[in-house]
Amino acid sequence: MEMASLMDNTQYFYRNAIFSSKNNRVSLVDIEYPDRATSLDEWLGVVVSLADGQHTIQQMIDHMSRQYRQAPENLEETLHSVIERLEEGKIIQLSKRIVSLPYYLSLPIEELDIEKAKKLIQEDGYNNSSSKLN
Repeated sequence: MEMASLMDNTQYFYRNAIFSSKNNRVSLVDIEYPDRATSLDEWLGVVVSLADGQHTIQQMIDHMSRQYRQAPENLEETLHSVIERLEEGKIIQLSKRIVSLPYYLSLPIEELDIEKAKKLIQEDGYNNSSSKLN
């Protein structure tokens, strides 16, 4: 018997943390100390890198299932559990509507204009230090 999922797959998911994406590794970074990266395990990294606010959880599940010749049986449950962990850590958030990310959250740090990002962070009052996975 398959357990019914409690997560609403029609929700959009978006990141609330600055991230790095290099050498096929996704990490969380503080823009003030970009060298101090917190590396994420592969599943967490995939979800963070896809969390652009423009796609639903269902679209991510469909996208991920196409990455395999035969999708793992528990793919949806795995992704739900990853989303829950990231949401608890305030790394990603869920929304009923499409979310436009601010510039400094929209791209990996390697692709940002750091000065522009810092200025916008200050203007927005965004606090990256609250985003930690523990």
